[in-house]
Amino acid sequence: NANITFATTETYSLFGSMLSLMPKGGGGGDGVSSDEIIKGIADDMLQRLPVKSDFYSFGLPWLVADVAELYPTDYEESMNTVLTQELLRYNGVITNVRATLLQLVKAVKGVVVMSTDLELMAKAFLNGTIPTLWSGRCYPSLKPLGAFYDDFIRRLSFLQTWINDGSPAVFWLPGFYFTQSFLTGTLQNYARKYKLAIDTLGWDFEVKRESRDDLPAKADDGCYIDGLFFDGAGWNKVDNVLAEQEPKVLFIPVNVIHFVPCEAKAIALSDTDYRCPIYKTSERKGTLSTTGHSTNFVMDIVIPSSVHADHWILRGVACLTSLDF
Repeated sequence: NANITFATTETYSLFGSMLSLMPKGGGGGDGVSSDEIIKGIADDMLQRLPVKSDFYSFGLPWLVADVAELYPTDYEESMNTVLTQELLRYNGVITNVRATLLQLVKAVKGVVVMSTDLELMAKAFLNGTIPTLWSGRCYPSLKPLGAFYDDFIRRLSFLQTWINDGSPAVFWLPGFYFTQSFLTGTLQNYARKYKLAIDTLGWDFEVKRESRDDLPAKADDGCYIDGLFFDGAGWNKVDNVLAEQEPKVLFIPVNVIHFVPCEAKAIALSDTDYRCPIYKTSERKGTLSTTGHSTNFVMDIVIPSSVHADHWILRGVACLTSLDF
């Protein structure tokens, strides 16, 4: 598996260099020109990002003030605030994506001047990579362009479904722009319910055997989350513990995990409990934002194991919210 990872990385690097050296001129004869390809991609993306539709009844970007009337600030339910804050963050991404797509289409048609930024965006579309105009104002992602946009639309759908149907029983963790806000909101709900100081709380974790669809309802305390992937380990479904990777299987989905708030002083770990870090991408590095949180690292979760935790530390086992494809 390590050899596969190394070979894949080298291949991506090689093909990236080859793509950057390929000519980007217009096609001849019956071939499709580069401008037509770029316009086709941009038009398809704009079609999938409607200003308003039956599903996106609050528009895109969302009318947050109208959503806040349905989900007002509530002392007993911090998730309402989390939702509106997430909408505001994604509104910035939506506005930037739509504006740059519209400008690119106009530039390809010759209506406006093709600026340096738009030219780089056009090259990124031809190479299948995320334009710097987007990555600089967006959540971290190492996906190629098509997979990135599919993931982006899925995130918007996750939040719109939340608006339409209410708070979900199982939260899709990769769908949050600022994951720490969601986790803090969950702790805050617990602290206010049991009249505890939030800074005295920690997390307990239970990896569920049931699938997402088999869980009966929302968790009484804490939350159910899914959407994570194990990088560097497998899973023993019989004993419900970490296991070695199977050959040629680099990533596996993690079962639904119950994040259970508890008093930090009550947390006791055994030698076989592995503190597994969660990262947003496989790059496993980020920068500290103004909030004091990393742009990539999310938190540590405790995963049960049948061997000493050092075994998994040496293997560099981690959880990822997003894969590279």
